[in-house]
Amino acid sequence: MECHIEKFINGQWRTAATFEPNPRTLESGVNGGGWLQYDTDYAVAFLMNKRAELIPGLKVGFELFRYEQWPPLLVDLLPGGAGRRAWLKRMQVEKDGPHMDWHMLVKGAGAPPGDLRIAEAVAPPPPDHFRLGFPRRDIIEQRENFLEYAEERGAHIAGASSVQGEAPKYLLAEDHGGLFHAEGALADTRAHQFWLVKFPRGRRSDERNQLVLRNEAPYLEVARRFGIRTGEPLVYEEGVLFVPRFDRKTGEGHVKRLGMHSLCAVADIHGFGAAVNHDTYCKALLQIVTDPAKELREYLRRDILNLALRNTDNHGRNAALLIAEDRVQLSPIFDFAPMFLDPEGIGRVNRWENEQAGGQPEWAAICDKFKDLVPPLETRKWLADLGSVVRRLPDTMQEEHVDDYIIHRLADWIGEIAAGLEDVRPRNWR
Repeated sequence: MECHIEKFINGQWRTAATFEPNPRTLESGVNGGGWLQYDTDYAVAFLMNKRAELIPGLKVGFELFRYEQWPPLLVDLLPGGAGRRAWLKRMQVEKDGPHMDWHMLVKGAGAPPGDLRIAEAVAPPPPDHFRLGFPRRDIIEQRENFLEYAEERGAHIAGASSVQGEAPKYLLAEDHGGLFHAEGALADTRAHQFWLVKFPRGRRSDERNQLVLRNEAPYLEVARRFGIRTGEPLVYEEGVLFVPRFDRKTGEGHVKRLGMHSLCAVADIHGFGAAVNHDTYCKALLQIVTDPAKELREYLRRDILNLALRNTDNHGRNAALLIAEDRVQLSPIFDFAPMFLDPEGIGRVNRWENEQAGGQPEWAAICDKFKDLVPPLETRKWLADLGSVVRRLPDTMQEEHVDDYIIHRLADWIGEIAAGLEDVRPRNWR
């Protein structure tokens, strides 16, 4: 029992490695052990080539890697949340649990984000007469039922649910005629743009879920103006959010698939739901990015804005590393929304070491953590200057059409965050 991990490299999918789960712990799913090894032909072709690594730091070679738990890069490929539930329904499985993880990997990981996939999960291309495309209007009208609607009409939909997250979402490709297809059902030569299409979490009738989704697009524009790395603007239309994907680039009849790994995978955090502090993620991230000082500031900007705008669902799978040909850096920000409004009451997931719940981090202490990379006084001045930008956030939010209710809820809290940042300014340094 094994599966084959494929990587998109030099414009084509190649078998890169095999993973064999330990049969004795298979029922434990991702918490069970296994063995991973690069494919021999792949290792010969790309020996010691960093760009060919499955994930930065896993050197291409002939070594057999032993794991007590599944390697986190595989956990990234597993459909999760609403995507997992869609696959369970498709497989006619009523009872979920760790025992389903292997089946989910070899059935549902055929078209996940990034440049890796599981070969056994790749569905054969549909016949030409089943390569149906659907107009945007169909998605808006059918909403969460769109995949069932498309499948009933003979469309190839297997790749659309290879994604994680509690909110229902689909991976779709748009052709040059403006019609939408499930990920993997459209030839690269016909692809114009790739989308993640997202719907509200929980019950559709809950206004708070609608409010969260509706404000994700303006929240991204606030992040853009705050200086955070962002992708193309999001499109919200009648309760549906269309998110242009940044891990796919199209042009001249070709598709580039960029490497993408969650911070959990980068920091070698196994399983699901682990409580991890920012210190751990930063330590791992700064060892592999192209420009550590730049990425540190990018990371701090994101945490400040997550805190100020109360995007509390800031766990390690809601942030990722993106690998392009010329650089390794944090991906554009995603899943950035007013999650403090979620009916399930999501608290701030990731914190700094010694950060107290309900308050804000000790910014001066954070500056000292990275003194070997950037002089602490320099970082403190930068944070203090950023405090004035934070103080203007309510105006920025209004200009970007964030709902007034959210602005009023956050105004006083934003002022507290701004004051905390301004307080770290070194004395006699203006």
